[in-house]
Amino acid sequence: MEKEFIITIFSENKVGLLSQITTVFTHRNINIESLTTSESAIEGIHKYTVIVKNDADRVANLVKQIEKKIDVLKVFCYTPNEVVLQELALYKVQRSRNVEELVRRHNVRILEIHDDYIVLEKTGHKEEIRELYHMLEPFGIYQLVCSGQVAIIKSRRELLDEYLAYVEKRRREQIAENKE
Repeated sequence: MEKEFIITIFSENKVGLLSQITTVFTHRNINIESLTTSESAIEGIHKYTVIVKNDADRVANLVKQIEKKIDVLKVFCYTPNEVVLQELALYKVQRSRNVEELVRRHNVRILEIHDDYIVLEKTGHKEEIRELYHMLEPFGIYQLVCSGQVAIIKSRRELLDEYLAYVEKRRREQIAENKE
């Protein structure tokens, strides 16, 4: 049964790595619903957030294959209830008094106002982004652009920090064994 999964991939910022990662998805015939990349909280480490809808076993196999890439440090897989997901949308809409009233009621930021259009920003869940789009449609939408979804785990602890500490501990143990 298809379910939504959030895959976070931590790596160094290497040229060509994104291409290698997306190839793993292509070879397994798994479509990427959303993809974002950014710096992580750890200096020098980048984070890819990938949203997929597929069978749990296929996603687990996909995660194992991605972890085999040399420049990938660690991959984690979550379900939507384990993370906080958000998306950002920018709308360029025809300027009117009705749009300005709608904006105030739906917690939307006005980024720019011109004589004939307004640029709006909405951050929220994918459904909220779509809902606002449908509300603005009758007033005339000139442009819409959406970011990919970003996710942060609900757990207080950062799993990558724990993993890197474990790797460092194993490295020190191996050095100590080699000295003996």
